[in-house]
Amino acid sequence: MSLLKRLKARQRRKTLRVRSAQQSRGEKLRISVFRSLNHIYAQIIDDSKGCTLASCSSKVLTDAKGSKKEVAKQVGLALGKIAVSKNLNNVFFDRGGALYHGRVQALAEGLREAGLSF
Repeated sequence: MSLLKRLKARQRRKTLRVRSAQQSRGEKLRISVFRSLNHIYAQIIDDSKGCTLASCSSKVLTDAKGSKKEVAKQVGLALGKIAVSKNLNNVFFDRGGALYHGRVQALAEGLREAGLSF
């Protein structure tokens, strides 16, 4: 197996491990996080229906200024406000195999500041 295939397989196992540990706790909505080199994306997904209920990204926020961590926190605040207004409180945080560090952690803090608890 080539190096690239092994790395992709390892990342996939990590993602599924994080997701399955949380989903076994009951029927909750999932906050999925994806971070690219320049942007961060987050969405609230209902896996039982297979649909996205709310989403936000650093591309959508036009007034987001500062470092990448500060922008990630602003994305978390914006998504948290949307979730609270739609009464989507029963959620869990799916970091998608990424470490809970840096931008991912800042996004989670923004979600908590907006009123979500997970």
